[in-house]
Amino acid sequence: MSEGSDPSGGPVFPPWFDKVVKIGGAFALAGAVFYGAIFAYAASPRTLNVGYRPEQPVKFSHATHAGKLGMDCRYCHNTVERTAHASVPPTDTCMNCHATVLKDDELMVDVLESHATGRPIRWVRVHDLGDYAYFNHRAHVMRGVGCVSCHGRVDKMEVVTQQEPLSMAWCLDCHRAPEKHLRPQDQITSMEWMPEEEPEVLGARIREERNINPSTSCSACHR
Repeated sequence: MSEGSDPSGGPVFPPWFDKVVKIGGAFALAGAVFYGAIFAYAASPRTLNVGYRPEQPVKFSHATHAGKLGMDCRYCHNTVERTAHASVPPTDTCMNCHATVLKDDELMVDVLESHATGRPIRWVRVHDLGDYAYFNHRAHVMRGVGCVSCHGRVDKMEVVTQQEPLSMAWCLDCHRAPEKHLRPQDQITSMEWMPEEEPEVLGARIREERNINPSTSCSACHR
């Protein structure tokens, strides 16, 4: 009988081979769990589901501030025209008004405490893309995409709710045909603006004037 075979003619594996099989199986299982977790996160309400509406640490009404009072989005989210990220306002921004307005209201307790202690309010991000996707607010805002296109009518929301799926297909649909989302630059943050002509006609003109050609390459969003 030759070395490396058993009486039945099959191969004989060395003793350490069983350990290799077990370790390989463990790595395969860990990989399955890891990628399963990534998929679960990517498909969670936090990233995809319309209707995601997290509870915030402070009861803040966009319907009152952006709607009734007509405050411009950029007063609080003041970096959307300059950086990739939309800033979450610090407590000092709130206190610009509330140092005198409703300063004794019970809804202001946490805001006043934050201002006094310097501890930031832990706002919960609603529109939160996964780390696997890159998004630049400035690139979209400065090309004519209005806040409403992605965030909906926040001026009518007591609690901000995700209105769009934020999925890859949804983004690609806009990149392939952005015309209906384009508007004059001075109307970017307007919630009630309506075009005086067909949105696609106006959008086509804006697209040509600004030479807007959104990329559909994988590397545009996955860097």
